[in-house]
Amino acid sequence: MAVKSLLKQVGAALAIGAALWAQTSSAAPAADERPNFLIIMADDLGYSDVGAYGGEIDTPNIDRLASGGLQFTNFYNSARCSPSRANLLTGRYAHRVGMGENGGSMSVDVRTVAQEFKDARYRTAMVGKWHLTRATPLADPAEHLKWINHQAYLDRDFGDRATYPAARGFETHYGLIWGVSSFFDPFSLVEGFEPVPTVPKDFYLTDALSDRAVSDIESFAKEERPFFMYLAYTAPHWPLHAPEKAIAKYRGRYDGGWEQLQEARYAKQVKLGLIDPKTAPKTQLSGDWAQNPEKPWDQLSQAERAQASAKMSVHAAMIDVMDQGIGRVIDALKRTGQYENTVIVFVSDNGASPETMTSTRGYQPGYDRQSETRDGRKIHYGVDQPALGSATSMAGIGSYWANAANTPWRYWKAEAYDGGVHTPFIVSWPKGLKLKPGTRVHTLGHVMDIAPTFYELAGVKPRTEGQPPIDGISLTKALAGKKMSRGKPLFFEHEGSRAVILDDWKLVARAPGPKSKVYAPWSLYHLKTDRTETRDLIESEPKRAAAMARLWNEWSTSVHARQRSEP
Repeated sequence: MAVKSLLKQVGAALAIGAALWAQTSSAAPAADERPNFLIIMADDLGYSDVGAYGGEIDTPNIDRLASGGLQFTNFYNSARCSPSRANLLTGRYAHRVGMGENGGSMSVDVRTVAQEFKDARYRTAMVGKWHLTRATPLADPAEHLKWINHQAYLDRDFGDRATYPAARGFETHYGLIWGVSSFFDPFSLVEGFEPVPTVPKDFYLTDALSDRAVSDIESFAKEERPFFMYLAYTAPHWPLHAPEKAIAKYRGRYDGGWEQLQEARYAKQVKLGLIDPKTAPKTQLSGDWAQNPEKPWDQLSQAERAQASAKMSVHAAMIDVMDQGIGRVIDALKRTGQYENTVIVFVSDNGASPETMTSTRGYQPGYDRQSETRDGRKIHYGVDQPALGSATSMAGIGSYWANAANTPWRYWKAEAYDGGVHTPFIVSWPKGLKLKPGTRVHTLGHVMDIAPTFYELAGVKPRTEGQPPIDGISLTKALAGKKMSRGKPLFFEHEGSRAVILDDWKLVARAPGPKSKVYAPWSLYHLKTDRTETRDLIESEPKRAAAMARLWNEWSTSVHARQRSEP
């Protein structure tokens, strides 16, 4: 009897222990029921570069995600690469995690979404661009150029390894540590912590990232645990690099110029029902970016028009190749039986970029821009681009094309106007979304909302002790078709560009210049009747503007944004 009594007590203890383990190990449902998560982030993608948002570029795979899932029409980022990526990975305003401005290291004291998912027994992987590690240039400029030209120091680290993705919750990472690189022979390419010293002769970065994502997905399929993957493409960020076959497809398509492109995209957006001309009037294209002011199309020579058209053809080709890769990733999910229960989101880190590499104030070889290829061929900067699209070219599309690529919005990357901060946002989840496929969601959202949304969908409770507050909100109600409100203003600040959205109003100011100690003056727009920010109402609504400015000032102080003087 004593033995039976002892066995009964042991059995009871084991049952209690199992129950306690189940309660403390994870609040999520069983592993085979939890969804996978795949974030696809484009780099410097224009709002209307995607077909589903009004573009003419061939993006059938991204478009299918939109037509088969949910298409958000009122979604935002933080206007620049690093801040938006910090938002995405932490759910917080970038200033709270040391990333209010470009080029630093994200605070290692703040937990990432990858760390939270890894602790919840998810497999975690990152493929692509990081740009959240402070670069460590060599002191000697000549030696530094050798390094970024792949001509020396091939085993040198690109920054503090403690800030790398592989140290921030990602079990694997294949991609770039820095923010800018050749697509044919990329600098700062790593496998985990280790520099990748060479790449194959036919290497093209976008394809390599897509292929690696496919490989990781096939590997994940062999396990019962779900996965969290962050696929961060570098396309279509400058330099304008693409395979010749891809460029040829678009050659001549943009010979009509940027006004013609804007007109066509705007008309398509109206036809698709994305915008209403009564509340979103067509804007005037601008080429007034301070560092690279450009001439209007009708003032260009035939040779200049040909060069400009060619630039946009390469930009389109880069997006086309990215879309083809996304198609292969989706096929891998379907082939391995994981597609139905994978939450896929597609987003851009900011609007299209106005940079052209022609300014004498910064766009020259050095820091993260090569002067030669690995085998010693000179890389061409400036207006003269004899081999545009190739490894020896360093060019961007410029402000007019960027403005047109962001149709219907004004301006471009780094500005708090919608051309800088308004992004396509698509959510696909065949098993979990109950709304009609292709439904448009008009809820106000931000890239920092992705992490808390994923936490709720996975049943993951992020740690809060010793952490700054999570600023993003869960969008699960919006995913279910329910009305929801943020309940608080949405703030923006990047290197002096600034904005606050409150209800149907937006107070906004352009960037004052990188060295300016004075903000640009505010403008006020009523988004309900002027979605494209064309009619400044600050003189007729001074009290509203002042109240919103006070909110912005309180917020910017609370998150320790760099302060400037009012004009």
